[in-house]
Amino acid sequence: MQSIDEALGKLKHSKFRSSFRLNEKDREYIKEKGRDVIENHARDFVKQKLADGDPLNDGKQTPMRGHPIFKAMHGTACCCRGCLNKWYKVPRHTPLTEMQQEKIVRLLMAWIDEQMKEETDE
Repeated sequence: MQSIDEALGKLKHSKFRSSFRLNEKDREYIKEKGRDVIENHARDFVKQKLADGDPLNDGKQTPMRGHPIFKAMHGTACCCRGCLNKWYKVPRHTPLTEMQQEKIVRLLMAWIDEQMKEETDE
């Protein structure tokens, strides 16, 4: 199993995955709500959109915008069960365990943290 740093490193080599970035509106939303609230949103979205073995509209269930976590889900290839299988070998058609869901949340938040850090580095 790869670490979060390894996963983020591999994602940076994908032209599509690395095209997802937080914009100023996303950054302001994160600052306004706070990291804990955003992490709870991530947990809720993972449960709603990925936890089921066969989510409704799999492959199309995660919008491309509208919430910073949606961008994180696409940027980390955690947007659908097909991408989870392709990038992380998570079996399809099997519900995610609590541990798997939590690992996804940690990856999403690491991506968010990295995006927020880039703003301060600019």
